[in-house]
Amino acid sequence: MIITSLIMAGGKGERFWPKSRTNLPKQFLNISGNKSMIQQTVERLERLMEIDQVFIVTNESYAELIRVQVPHLPEENIIIEPVGKNTAPCVGLAAIQIERKYPDSTMVVLPSDHIIKDEEEFLRTLRAAIEVASRDTNIVTLGINPLYPETGYGYIESTNHTVQINGLEVHLVSRFVEKPNLETAEKYIQQGGFYWNSGIFVWKTTTVLQKIKEFLPVVYDILSTIRTALDGPDKEQTIKSEFIKMPDESIDYGIMEKSDHIYVIPCKLGWDDVGSWTALDRINDRDENGNVIIGHTLNMDTKRCIIESNNGKLIATLGIEDLIVVDTEDVTLICSKDKAQEVKRLLKELRSQHLVQYL
Repeated sequence: MIITSLIMAGGKGERFWPKSRTNLPKQFLNISGNKSMIQQTVERLERLMEIDQVFIVTNESYAELIRVQVPHLPEENIIIEPVGKNTAPCVGLAAIQIERKYPDSTMVVLPSDHIIKDEEEFLRTLRAAIEVASRDTNIVTLGINPLYPETGYGYIESTNHTVQINGLEVHLVSRFVEKPNLETAEKYIQQGGFYWNSGIFVWKTTTVLQKIKEFLPVVYDILSTIRTALDGPDKEQTIKSEFIKMPDESIDYGIMEKSDHIYVIPCKLGWDDVGSWTALDRINDRDENGNVIIGHTLNMDTKRCIIESNNGKLIATLGIEDLIVVDTEDVTLICSKDKAQEVKRLLKELRSQHLVQYL
């Protein structure tokens, strides 16, 4: 059995502004540890497969960053998405190229910007998922055991139908549910059988392409046109001209919610999707006042804040609580923690005022 992986690395990480920028988004930053998030993702996968079997899909703007940060990745394993059309076209474009190089491989699909602290458990869970996915047309996803009623994640509800693989429970999925309000999320936690959707999927390349053909025929037809050009001189031009015709479709809505034989493996991985600045509260140590402090700071009567200095300049705080303060070379962000998910509003305003140099 051949195992391959696809890392999705085209996101802008806008809620991590001003540290995450258009020319250096979140996945290329050192958020936790001394390596970037994409470097850590690649290193995890290299414990499971050879680098030749690792693929990264991104846009043209970030291809050079990948070459610099992952220099041992084969050039042909960087798959360029001409325009963002959501995850289903993105995965489909990669699948036809991976299938061409590694026919009938079992493919792990995962984001480039998640933190996983328990790598041993992650690899054990992936091995179990690969074993299940390699059988027939099964699809497997990793479900994170919820630690609290999070409203920013989608959830997966499992059934009582389970099997044991390598000491892990593998549940048949009942349904995928959208991001809930707080009351609903609390019910999920109390009821049990609900897991955070990690966005990590495992399937055979042939399986995902068959599912695209079945549920997203327009996407499949465009992929078929692209596939016929992969060996020809017009490959790049065909990809560009055809991919732009793709409908905007997500894997979750387009395939996962419609398919049978989907399984979830509940797991505890020390996982975090690092969706906004408040993630630093979860992944970093806090001082005696509940602050996460990074860089050169002086803090008095300061509680439950996230403060980061990126340029050596001293940040001094006095009498503040529940704030995010991030200082970069040209921008200083001051934001209440309960507005962390809304940082993208600032970027929208910068664009409206034509202050694109700060993006």
